[in-house]
Amino acid sequence: MSDSPANILVVDDDEFTGELTGLILESAGYDTVISSGGMDALEKLANDPAIRVVVSDMNMPVMDGIKLFAEMRKQGFSQPFVLLTGEEAAPLRIAHPDMEAVLTKDEQLQEALPEVVESLIARP
Repeated sequence: MSDSPANILVVDDDEFTGELTGLILESAGYDTVISSGGMDALEKLANDPAIRVVVSDMNMPVMDGIKLFAEMRKQGFSQPFVLLTGEEAAPLRIAHPDMEAVLTKDEQLQEALPEVVESLIARP
């Protein structure tokens, strides 16, 4: 990781879950920006060029994580995208191979999420 912490955009319509996800990343040394949904996330991306990675919940009203990813790419945002789901991750990985990562919200998330984010930031 570089000397200054990377900004990670956390997108979740559930405020408590978003804050918990943010805390996982902050405890690993990252700065986080919390967003309450897809439209808000797109606005934050447009206004904050320091955002390096997007971590999004799958199930959200109006714009779910998959739609957010598609809209990000359509608007030209290229930040790595990590989708979090309460369901099994493998079918989503297969259906959306262009997403950098799909993780299940389970007991391994606290360890897996910072590792995945670190690997995405380290990519050239």
